Amino acid sequence: MTTDISGIDLAAFIGGLPKCELHLHLEGTLAPDLKLQLAERNGIELEQKTVADVEATYQFDSLASFLAVYYPAMGVLQSAEDFRDLAYAYLTKAAGQGVRYVEMFFDPQAHTGRGVPFDVVIKGYRQGIEKAHAEHGISAELIMCFLRDLSAEFAMATLMESLPYKDWIIGVGLDSDERDNPPSKFAAVFARARKEGYLLTMHCDIDQVGSIDNIRQAVEEIGVDRIDHGTNIVESPELVAEVKRRGLGLTCCPVSNSFVTSDMKATEIVSLLREGVRVTVNSDDPAYFGGYMTENFSALTDKAGLTPAEILRLARNAFEVAWLTPRKRDGYLAELDAYAESFGITA
Repeated sequence: MTTDISGIDLAAFIGGLPKCELHLHLEGTLAPDLKLQLAERNGIELEQKTVADVEATYQFDSLASFLAVYYPAMGVLQSAEDFRDLAYAYLTKAAGQGVRYVEMFFDPQAHTGRGVPFDVVIKGYRQGIEKAHAEHGISAELIMCFLRDLSAEFAMATLMESLPYKDWIIGVGLDSDERDNPPSKFAAVFARARKEGYLLTMHCDIDQVGSIDNIRQAVEEIGVDRIDHGTNIVESPELVAEVKRRGLGLTCCPVSNSFVTSDMKATEIVSLLREGVRVTVNSDDPAYFGGYMTENFSALTDKAGLTPAEILRLARNAFEVAWLTPRKRDGYLAELDAYAESFGITA
């Protein structure tokens, strides 16, 4: 990546761009060095002894193969201090890449199911958020995800367990293995979550069996406020039109796409962008896929030949579909506009 036809240094422009991240799994930010540190802290014997050993296990060619590595790694997370350090490490890294605001997924069932209490998880994450905000100025909210390959009853129980901490949780999501686990399986859980005041999003992963039907269920039956991934929506012009009508955002993850499929879906992402769908760029599980926000913007720009105005539009989309108060959103957008103007760029 060098410059575009107007002479703008694209790497510099992306590097300093004020960013908003909306698709980030906190457990997916567990970097190899931190994994080793937490294992030592908690007296856990790992097969991997070095960072290189850990990285050597990152052999993914599908969502299932990724999850087979992802979930066992969480075993090193035991105490509130561990969860605090995980959140703080990611937010520190993100702040260094110009991220101003982030909405972060967390998977409580992956921890409560192995004996770690819910309050340990969320209190630790909250401590990390507060520490990072105080030291780096980055703001963050939590989105609680349900694991779709577990029962709807377990999801409902987790929802009820979250209610004392509603002030710390902005919304709920749905992630993990999509096979035979459509959105409709969790319709009652999400209806109750909305009644409790949570905003709603759902993973509609790329190129899964029944992807387009799952997107349709998420939009038409569940009534989500946002869609995670979701680029298979291009298979249905009617759904594309409906998502545009509702102003729903799609939280796309170019780098991770290229790990779990053979394609980062640049063609689909940019086609939707140019059609006026509010697609956004995000890092997903950056410790595993090797790309944080700057790397994801750069990879998509290189692959698709994005213009500075299109890069700016992707950044604006994220702030526009984020679950922010109008005052905070306006502040971030004003900062973004001022940054773009310093390069002579308008959306």
